Amino acid sequence: MNAAEDITVASEDRLRADLYNFLGLMLSGPPDQLLLDQCAGLSGDESELGKAIAGLARVAKASKPKTVESEFNALFIGLGRGELLPYASYYLTGFLNEKPLATLRTDMAARSMSRAPNVFEPEDNIASLMEMMAGMIVGRFGQVATLDDQKTFYNKHIAPWAGHFFSDLEAAKNSILYASLGAVGREFMDIEREAFRMTAA
Repeated sequence: MNAAEDITVASEDRLRADLYNFLGLMLSGPPDQLLLDQCAGLSGDESELGKAIAGLARVAKASKPKTVESEFNALFIGLGRGELLPYASYYLTGFLNEKPLATLRTDMAARSMSRAPNVFEPEDNIASLMEMMAGMIVGRFGQVATLDDQKTFYNKHIAPWAGHFFSDLEAAKNSILYASLGAVGREFMDIEREAFRMTAA
């Protein structure tokens, strides 16, 4: 079997994966000038998600890497801890490294997913989960996940808390560029949740 016929992904699924990847990238560390320029070049349409993307592009155009790095640190790192703790365990139980993380690790192992050797954060952080969904959609873990498998993973590990996290990100007092990213994430989570709800169980 050659590489071309190896993995075929529908264009709308490729777009979904791209957006998950983008959210994961923006949430895993502060963007450099190149990524800010890419954000500034985004264009939206008249949908709620499109308007949120256009809003993010406007803010990115006026942002500088140094300022965004300070914002990222205040939100997620801080002295002791940032304004937000972007972990499923924390959102669902009030504590880090709890049952949601153990459940996720089991599900990751079943899907041949493993944490990158240079990553030391718990796997249930929002950036990792966004990257996992993208990987499942495009077959990065060996095969393209069926819609049912995507739905199961999403409903179990993302749907119960990601929307709340993105809303908190929008409203966080240290959030400027990331408030716009929060709007994009919240709208996208709504779309995904509704799309999965409409697929047969």
